[in-house]
Amino acid sequence: MSTTQSIRAGRRTVEVTRPEKVLFPADGITKADLVAYYRAVASRMLPHLRGRPLMLERNPDGIEGPGFMQKEVPDHFPDWMDRAALPKEEGEVTHALCNDTASLIYLANQGCITLHRWLSKADRPDNPDRLVFDLDPADEDFEPVRQAARRLHRLLEELALPSLPMTTGSRGLHVIVPLDRTASFAEVHGFARDLAEELASRHPEELTTAPRKAARKGRLYLDVQRNGYAQTAVAPYAVRARAGAPVAAPMAWDELDDPELGARKWTLARVEDLLDRNPWTDAPRGRSLAGASRRLAEC
Repeated sequence: MSTTQSIRAGRRTVEVTRPEKVLFPADGITKADLVAYYRAVASRMLPHLRGRPLMLERNPDGIEGPGFMQKEVPDHFPDWMDRAALPKEEGEVTHALCNDTASLIYLANQGCITLHRWLSKADRPDNPDRLVFDLDPADEDFEPVRQAARRLHRLLEELALPSLPMTTGSRGLHVIVPLDRTASFAEVHGFARDLAEELASRHPEELTTAPRKAARKGRLYLDVQRNGYAQTAVAPYAVRARAGAPVAAPMAWDELDDPELGARKWTLARVEDLLDRNPWTDAPRGRSLAGASRRLAEC
């Protein structure tokens, strides 16, 4: 007989169905554990979600069952969950917005293990306030990721751009540049592509911008393809649908020196360790790319 758990979140009560359902079989992590995690990190996570269209990675039968990506909000989602209808090539898509703790808990109850967010907000969908570099290594060795992150950080500093590193919970790191929403996606993608090519040209034996795996020849891939309209990146503090329930965790640049650092260092089970640190407390304001573009052209 299935059970139901009532969770109070602000002004709302969310009914969690089958809280005992195991979502991560090797780890014994249940839906109740996933809900408890997202409730615990809500105050840290929601500032990175509010107002952003989402793509939901759902695994209703757990990570060993069939999973799927969902953009369109299903009809059964509650009326109180915020939505944003945005154009696509033909027609439009109505995306979920996760603006409060109740929405975060509701999505976890729906078997949404991982939230992927747009790099722009719904009120100005064509103008991103985030630029993302995805450092994608050729294998599980994390040292090339650490080295590439340091090199990217130095180049961004040359261009007077602040940046924030984050583990992905998968294999590599994301390096995030806050923007002021004055540039279009086309301009942001063009800048990111040019910067990645400049960095790869400085270190051609270790880095590449080649999208095809066969052309990378064991080099780390500097992926900038997420910087486009309707593209998404894993949200900070999101749990990944992998054994161990690793988490996409914000970090400070000096944590690159930690010999234990890896893409999956932080996990759902270590939520206390995750919340004991807040490396993005004083996150920099968004910057214009105008000056950085000029400086990059002079490199």
